[in-house]
Amino acid sequence: MKLSEELIYRGFTAETTIKNPEDLDTRESKKFYWGADPSADSLTIGNLAALMMCACFVRHGYEPYLLVGGATGQIGDPKENGERDLKSLEEVEHNKDCIRIQIEKVINAGDGEVRDYVTPGLTMVDNLDWFKNMNYLAFLREIGKNFSMTQLLDRQFVQNRIGAGGSGISYAEFSYTLIQGYDFLHLFREYGVSLQLCGADQYGNCTSGIHLISRLENAKADVWSTPLVIDPVTGKKFGKSEGNAIWLAATDNGSGNYTSIFDFYQFWMNQPDEAVESLLKIYTLLEPAEIDDILARHREHPEMRIAQKALAYGATKVVHGAGCAEAVENLSNTLFSKETDFSEFSEDEISEFSAYLPVKAKGTQLLDVIVETGLAESKKKAREFIAQGAISINGVKVTDDMPVNQTAIIKKGKNKFAIVV
Repeated sequence: MKLSEELIYRGFTAETTIKNPEDLDTRESKKFYWGADPSADSLTIGNLAALMMCACFVRHGYEPYLLVGGATGQIGDPKENGERDLKSLEEVEHNKDCIRIQIEKVINAGDGEVRDYVTPGLTMVDNLDWFKNMNYLAFLREIGKNFSMTQLLDRQFVQNRIGAGGSGISYAEFSYTLIQGYDFLHLFREYGVSLQLCGADQYGNCTSGIHLISRLENAKADVWSTPLVIDPVTGKKFGKSEGNAIWLAATDNGSGNYTSIFDFYQFWMNQPDEAVESLLKIYTLLEPAEIDDILARHREHPEMRIAQKALAYGATKVVHGAGCAEAVENLSNTLFSKETDFSEFSEDEISEFSAYLPVKAKGTQLLDVIVETGLAESKKKAREFIAQGAISINGVKVTDDMPVNQTAIIKKGKNKFAIVV
């Protein structure tokens, strides 16, 4: 399967400057860049969709330049509905270090495994390196002079912010698109990168780079974008701005932005039948013949959730590795088996589960365990769950708050778990 065919098959096609996708198969310059701003200390599965597209290009011989936006992260990509809060320089630096590791893991191996090498040709760059000593007047003369206000005001996100009922926009966020456009120009000049990959919501910003390369270098550059992935349950895009983020980080890097490996696996297990085919193509490395076989068997026995199991395993493998995917699959089967007696687990067995489930230390009050592991959003809700008999410790329902002093499995309802060790 050619690159153009795989991009279409997997649904990695939205707005683009490339009229014929087959041109990607014979493109003379096979260098692309994709960027992520360090707005949090973990990427989400929304970012992962774009990274899977990048990995697809890499599998077909393209050389990746992956940008972590140390400069743009200090400003913040403009949102549709309001100004972003500026992050401290220390927070930006911390976030950069965290997401750089996640980017490398997905691109390097495509299976989430940690390697002691990187993909041949992989270049990680940080736009702070070329912006930190940038002269403001030089930037205005070289870059600002090449954009008309009419052109910038026509951008949809600007229209949304300054139109009737809009919240307004700061000069800093208004200028973001020029900064991102310069990134593309810099990478074109320094490395010969002539293709930018992005999510569909970034297409407008990416065309700023095309404009600069055309005006200042008299050369052609292109953008290829992938559609935003929509949560079929909520109708919202997968991402942190929508309040429904599924994080790639499995443990807390300091801000609470993480999703345990078990919950990550369960998220995919709970996808509806109508969404699972497209998600298999986006979030796993399964070949088309494998996906067709899975879907055929699923249609024959939908009650077995064959497609969801393949999706959950495949997506978990991409982000966390084959070993974790196998372990959490076995753990899921154990925890949801009607034959499982939670009182029979040994302390060592429960401790092993803690690698994949949210964890609190022994001696913590039950209410705090429930809230801090995400089983409830507040202590009020946690008390309600206890009163309703929805909380159990090692298989025994509890009726009041108490310190959890033993190694234990805390269960809420039918499918939410945490560990105390």
